[in-house]
Amino acid sequence: MSYSLTITEDHVGIRVDKALHQAFPEFSRSRIQDLIDQGHVHLESARQISASSKTMLNDVIHLSVPEPEDAIPIPQDIPLDIVYEDADLIVLNKPAGLVVHPGHGHANDTLVNALLAHCGDSLSGIGGVRRPGIVHRLDKETSGLMVIAKNDIAHQKLSAQFSDRSLSRTYWAFVWGDVIPRTGSIHTQIGRHPSNRQKQAVLNSGGRDALTHYKCLKVFGQSDDPRLRVSLVECKLATGRTHQIRVHMHHMGHALIGDPSYGHNPKGAPKIWHETVTAFPRQALHAKFLSFIHPSTQDSMTFESDLSDDLIKLENRLSQ
Repeated sequence: MSYSLTITEDHVGIRVDKALHQAFPEFSRSRIQDLIDQGHVHLESARQISASSKTMLNDVIHLSVPEPEDAIPIPQDIPLDIVYEDADLIVLNKPAGLVVHPGHGHANDTLVNALLAHCGDSLSGIGGVRRPGIVHRLDKETSGLMVIAKNDIAHQKLSAQFSDRSLSRTYWAFVWGDVIPRTGSIHTQIGRHPSNRQKQAVLNSGGRDALTHYKCLKVFGQSDDPRLRVSLVECKLATGRTHQIRVHMHHMGHALIGDPSYGHNPKGAPKIWHETVTAFPRQALHAKFLSFIHPSTQDSMTFESDLSDDLIKLENRLSQ
């Protein structure tokens, strides 16, 4: 992919890497510096360029971003908590802390590496080199149910169900505050956060349609301040946007306990709640139910997952 920037009076005399970062904020300055060092940035003039070169009026800077090379994941003997398996698919419980597929900073020790060791060469190429068999994903620190395709036909049919929303996913989340109304729907647009490219946000325009149906199952705590209570909320996804539940609950004013990106403890929480609650080390989110139509038998299949051990401990502490 190629980008071009013409330097106007407002950007004369600043470093090239800074000018490119300001024009194309999706790339960090360190990434731009690497691209310059690798020869992917040049001027139309014959002048030599470096990251610290100063821009001149009417400079035309060309940035070429090479396509990422798909590294072939290697099989790794990582234990899997398999709930169901047949010739077409696997349903498993993903533990918190396990990355689903290889990516930047996570070349190994992912669910994909474990699946390749479990299934052998049969997964090769299904859904792409880096995501073989993956129909949908969970965030690294989210636990619970996932379905994996073991052949191309199963992958195509399950992916189609994911797209047309007939593959149903329901989560349990522990959130700050007393959720009122007890049931409802959150319907917004979600897209990249305008100032933090690592996060998602509810947008007034330009995002993708996102719909979450929720139901408050239980409220913990007796504080007079409803913000200091905790609610166990069931969230059913009607769409599958990145961080959808985390963004939607934060948008409602009920951030997930332990969420490092979208939440924080309300003021006064440490005086009321044990550090098991206030220092919970991940977003308190679990993929509880999963339903789909089997790609070969056409049977309706529904699975339920017990809360992970850390969430059981959290719930027990909340109930005391």
